[in-house]
Amino acid sequence: MSTCRDPVETSAREKENVLTRLDVEPRGGEARALCLVMACALAGIFIIEVLLCLTPPVSRDALIHHLAIPKLWIHHGGFFETPWAAFSYFPMNIDLLYLVPLLFGNDLLPAFIHLLFGWGTGYLVYGYLKGHAGRLWGLLGLLVFVSTPMVVRLSITAYVDLGMIFFTTASVLSYLRWRDGGYEDGKWLLLSAVCMGLAAGTKYNALISWLFLGGAVCFLYARDTGKQLQALRWGLIFFLVALVTVSPWLVKNLILKGNPIYPLMDNVFALIHVGRETAGFLTSGDSEAGGYSLFRIRSLLYGEEAWQILLLPLRIFFEGRDHSPQHFDGVLSPLFALAIPFAFIGSQRGHRSFFFLFIVFVFTVSAFMADLRIRYILPTVPFMTILAVMGIRNGTEWLAGRRQSALRLAGVSALFAVALLLAANLVYLGTKFTDIRPLPYLLGAESRDEFLSRQVGSYPATAFINRNLPDDAVVYLLYLSGRGYYLDRDYIHHVGLETAIVKAMVRSSTDAATLAAFLRSLGGTHILMREELLIKALADNFPDETVRGVLEKLALCLIKVYESNGHAVYEIRGDVVDSVE
Repeated sequence: MSTCRDPVETSAREKENVLTRLDVEPRGGEARALCLVMACALAGIFIIEVLLCLTPPVSRDALIHHLAIPKLWIHHGGFFETPWAAFSYFPMNIDLLYLVPLLFGNDLLPAFIHLLFGWGTGYLVYGYLKGHAGRLWGLLGLLVFVSTPMVVRLSITAYVDLGMIFFTTASVLSYLRWRDGGYEDGKWLLLSAVCMGLAAGTKYNALISWLFLGGAVCFLYARDTGKQLQALRWGLIFFLVALVTVSPWLVKNLILKGNPIYPLMDNVFALIHVGRETAGFLTSGDSEAGGYSLFRIRSLLYGEEAWQILLLPLRIFFEGRDHSPQHFDGVLSPLFALAIPFAFIGSQRGHRSFFFLFIVFVFTVSAFMADLRIRYILPTVPFMTILAVMGIRNGTEWLAGRRQSALRLAGVSALFAVALLLAANLVYLGTKFTDIRPLPYLLGAESRDEFLSRQVGSYPATAFINRNLPDDAVVYLLYLSGRGYYLDRDYIHHVGLETAIVKAMVRSSTDAATLAAFLRSLGGTHILMREELLIKALADNFPDETVRGVLEKLALCLIKVYESNGHAVYEIRGDVVDSVE
């Protein structure tokens, strides 16, 4: 005979136990002093981030995608398909918000929009912790989240990741509100589904969170109530509402590419689009075959052994480094790894087990589907923050309840360690401020062009193109990672296919006329390239004699019209007729 828990009674009992055990918040002057210190730190972080957001955009993905694609739409008077840029088929909920200020010539507001999504997520963390532990711990959660280096880095850019985690966090917390209320108020489930659809319509990474939460809706409802059929109904409602919310982007891709989640899982939809070829210059052997493998990639590319790979869940908190794929392309705080285990002290777990399972699921799926980067697991950071703050509180509560001087000293040491880790986060923010150096620009001592010239290596060449090339020029970007936002001319690129282009270039170098025809077939009248990367690619893939021959023919095909910072602008000649022996 099966038994069934009353979810309302169980939830109320667990919440009462959690609140009773945790209600040890400092009182009076001590609490006010701590709150004041944290409020000052939060104000300082916000002011510095605002100053950084007042500078022109320089971040990589903003110049490639999040500002560049909306600018192309504006330039062409409406939706403009860019089949040469696979990422332009990603969902663009937040990018549509950026389109509005760009329409009025303002490219500073997008960074502020992204900043507000980050602080909005911090407010959700604050609200949750305040309701479960008090204002002091809510402020600590807000401080931990917004000062996390990866969050800081994203808060000063026109990216979309913070929008995704805002909607994901809102979705998870809304679902828990529905469950805590005994599954009575269906509006919270509907809100959860809408938010999850908005998250998926912001970035594909949210599909992992969607899968987890959809499964939780069905499983936990069935476990709590014993009503399996109704659990399936609620799960279907959650899925359909989220699907309708994200559907405009799915329908667009289905029409244009025959794959609603293009470019993901494109081989699965091959029957619809009949083996679409990514680019005309590709031939067998140009691109690497095979899917992603966590162990293979980290072993071959980074020389890591199996034990190092198995320790990734811990290493990601200690070894993060910006712009280093091997080191997860970002920085998290060791505070998470050190504090989260203490969140599970005691028998009453409340939401903590749910948060932990969410973190484990998102991390595991992300790690095995793509190269492990902190941006890909960002939906877990708000819940890591909640667990870390609960862990800090549990630890301090346990130590405070002991009278031994040694334990009290340990408690003081633990709080000092937390303060040091938070200080390290603030140092990271200071480093970003020093690297960008916004004050000369903000105070008028430096022009916009001068600021961009020291921050973006390709900007001087881009400015030359805007001033000197004819309006009908089309620029092909080679080894620029697609940074085309500041170009006022039409442009094309094939990011990720540079090696295939180099191989096709060599195949076409039988004579200068054939090579020139190939270069024009890429779609441009001019080429903006980083020369040293082209030469390195040739040297890495072909013998010296072949490299010399290709460079000789390129000299006949191209006319260099500008060079700066290793970036060169070439005109593709249209009158090459003589062959070279």
